[in-house]
Amino acid sequence: MNKNAKEVVVKRATRNISNTIEQLKTFLSLRKVTDIPDRLKSLWEHLISSYWFIPTVCVLLGIFLAPVFVTIDEHFSREEIKDFAFIFTGDDDAARAIMTAIAGAVLGVAGTTFSITIAVLSMASSQFGPRLLRNFLTDTPNQFVLGAFIGTFSYSLLVLKSIHKFDVSYGVPQLSVTFAIAMAIVCALLLVYFVQHMVHAIQASRVIQDACNDALENIYYWYSDSCDVQHQRDVEHASIDTYKQWQATPIYAPVSGYLQQIYLESLITLSQDYGGVIQLHTNLGNFVTDKNIMGYFYQRPDDHPFDHQKTTTPHLIAMPRTPDGQFWQRFASCIRLEPRLVHSSDIAYSLGQMTEIAVRALSPGINDPKTAVNCVQSLTISLGEMMRRQPPSPYHFYTPEHSSDAIDITLNQPRVAILAVVTQIPTISDFIDVSLGEIRRYAISDLMVLKALCQAMTDLSYSCVNSAQQQTLLHEITLIERAGEENLNYSELVDDLVAMCKQATQFIQSEESVHQHFRYMSGFAVHISEALQTQSS
Repeated sequence: MNKNAKEVVVKRATRNISNTIEQLKTFLSLRKVTDIPDRLKSLWEHLISSYWFIPTVCVLLGIFLAPVFVTIDEHFSREEIKDFAFIFTGDDDAARAIMTAIAGAVLGVAGTTFSITIAVLSMASSQFGPRLLRNFLTDTPNQFVLGAFIGTFSYSLLVLKSIHKFDVSYGVPQLSVTFAIAMAIVCALLLVYFVQHMVHAIQASRVIQDACNDALENIYYWYSDSCDVQHQRDVEHASIDTYKQWQATPIYAPVSGYLQQIYLESLITLSQDYGGVIQLHTNLGNFVTDKNIMGYFYQRPDDHPFDHQKTTTPHLIAMPRTPDGQFWQRFASCIRLEPRLVHSSDIAYSLGQMTEIAVRALSPGINDPKTAVNCVQSLTISLGEMMRRQPPSPYHFYTPEHSSDAIDITLNQPRVAILAVVTQIPTISDFIDVSLGEIRRYAISDLMVLKALCQAMTDLSYSCVNSAQQQTLLHEITLIERAGEENLNYSELVDDLVAMCKQATQFIQSEESVHQHFRYMSGFAVHISEALQTQSS
């Protein structure tokens, strides 16, 4: 290698190191401290989603406990502990045989549990879909059982190494062997628990319930149970639409992948450092390429009132400037793009799990409409909770600390709130379309599922808080009715579905429907009921 080539390599390495240091400084800056919990949460979810984390912790725990117990054994003699009946008091040959048996047994059982887990994952992938594999991989009891086995194996090997034949008094770690025996008994009980747990885990109702709980957790994270009055005042007093008239710079995705996380606090800080508004047009879970425009950066004009106020309140806002290379580097750290779709706080991903189970249940290979109906009912629970709660706002403001503390929210004085970031928020109609609407498109020839979808619309009507939600439910009922008319085989089935859809439409449009119970009665059922009443009278 010549001298020029060496200089190029050194310069490139120096530049890479300096860029890494700058990124680390940016990440650890005080302005992004409020964003660190979200980043730590993402890191924790990534660790939990891996199958090796908890077993590795158990192995390290076994490696740590082995010398600890051996050290404790060195401070006790055989005469001091022989009065305890549960303590092992055998010689070195018996201790070595016991530890060898425990190490071999738990390692063999660990292989058995791993084989059972692989078989369950294969079955779950074919029956419930590959998206549900994460729920089995991140199942904490499964990971803990496997970790207990290999942790006991590691502990037994290290204790076995400390058994010495030349010194009987201190060469046999009696407490350590006793603890290994206790762990072997615990592992035997864990094996029974593992089999019982896996039997319940592969049940369709259990899988659907876990997916529903995951969706509710994400809904509680994004949707609040009350309205933020101060935020509504900020939206009313801020000029929401004026930023669209400013100079716009397109924002391209740094790499191709799925948008998994948006760090809002970092985006707010970035928009204020460059004096503008960042608007994103991409939702969580959407796929983008490095040529996609994710949004725009609207730069505030020089004659904006905030620029004049900057001279009197230096903490208020920064002077506007055009995005440069540092802007794009910081923006890339404000979002998280993954090459594959993974679990996150995305509500659509959680609802998609139940939708995928229902769609696979309706396939000709499985043909299990009862499971699809169960998915529709679980989706109704999640969507109803969303309709009753306050949706997240797409507008995010920068509030200077020196000015926000002096404003009393009980007065009609607006606080200093500067629009910084505008995100894309899906509506309830979007969630209904990608969940219940997707099931409807696959259940066009199944009367049971279509009637369950119609029943779901009436159940969701109890959670309606505005006319837009009501119109969404009525539109979905129209699509259900049309799907049945065009695809059901018999006219009697079509008439049954049409009658139920009409009754559901009348029920939803009724002003007293909230205080009434909806029960569909087919024409044949009404005729039979009237005949029975006539005979009884």
